[in-house]
Amino acid sequence: MMSQTGDLTVAKEPGISVTWGRGEDVSPPPQPPMSVVKSIELVLPKDAVYLAGSSIKGQVVLTLNSTLVDPIVKVELVGRGYVEWNEETGASRDYSRDVICNNKADYVHKTKTFPVEDNWLSAGSHTFDFHFNLPPRLPSTFTSKICHVFYFVQASCMGREHILAKKRMYLLIQGTSDFHAENPSQIPLFVEAEKKISYNCCSQGTICLQIQMEKNTFVPGEKVIFTTEINNQTSKCIRTVIFALYAHVQYEGFTPKAERRSKVDSSELLRQEANTQITPFNTTKIVSTFHLPPVLSVSGGARDNEIMNTHYELISTIHLPWSLTSVKAKVPIIITSAPVDADSCRLLEGAVLPKSPDGSSDLNAQTNTY
Repeated sequence: MMSQTGDLTVAKEPGISVTWGRGEDVSPPPQPPMSVVKSIELVLPKDAVYLAGSSIKGQVVLTLNSTLVDPIVKVELVGRGYVEWNEETGASRDYSRDVICNNKADYVHKTKTFPVEDNWLSAGSHTFDFHFNLPPRLPSTFTSKICHVFYFVQASCMGREHILAKKRMYLLIQGTSDFHAENPSQIPLFVEAEKKISYNCCSQGTICLQIQMEKNTFVPGEKVIFTTEINNQTSKCIRTVIFALYAHVQYEGFTPKAERRSKVDSSELLRQEANTQITPFNTTKIVSTFHLPPVLSVSGGARDNEIMNTHYELISTIHLPWSLTSVKAKVPIIITSAPVDADSCRLLEGAVLPKSPDGSSDLNAQTNTY
């Protein structure tokens, strides 16, 4: 299941095991009792979501136990994505085998090497400021069993061609789209589903399910407010209505023979269950609110992310156990995010990171000290 909700996990590179929201130290190889580098740290705004096209500003703090000659201190901004899944082939020819389909993309890779006066650093702490401009076209941070889109900043210190220390912090990036520019006005949305129900052998009735929304285009972090009206023209009571927001993602990959393949996967992002008592031959209205996560893939996005394409759908479902059936109404939801302009090239202030299972919400970090 993909993670774009409250349990958002950091996207992982193959071979890297990290948990979102908690720093994790990687055990360094054996080292002498007194290493030259005591620590290397990255200082970035806490609980930050960066918009594609905005700026990342931070510091590298290097602390030395002793003088370091000819050091190389640098910081990198990296963004990558990859997909991988197994696909069964040959089932129609009386044989079956799994073929690995995969794809990858490099979105950004920038490096800044800091100048060091006189080519040496004394014992103590040294602070280096850095600044990166994110490209205006980036997909959002994303992770699922099939796909990972991830970004990180990595600081490192080298001495005489050996890496002495390294620190990595993963970032939350929100992608942008031009939907607002293309669709300046929105009209209220109305969706209706009606179904004839059979029950008690010969009894029949009709249930009408309606969803009304002022709009169906939203930005990450926004409230989705909608009204559901249920007309129960049966002699049975309706006790439960379920509302859910789904993400349908189409992944693009290639077989080892370079044959293009697609795979569609759906997951439930948000869910509410309303316990109702809609009596026979009665009508009830339910007003519901979903709070969207602070980071979501924008709808469509094929131009910006060649490995995946996302669409969203709001579904209201009435389960009718006494008739062994259900009634569903579906509303397409569009997720967009306006590109930054010259006056707003900043991180999304006030956006809060999803919390990890241990309750923390710090940026994830990995540290190597050699």
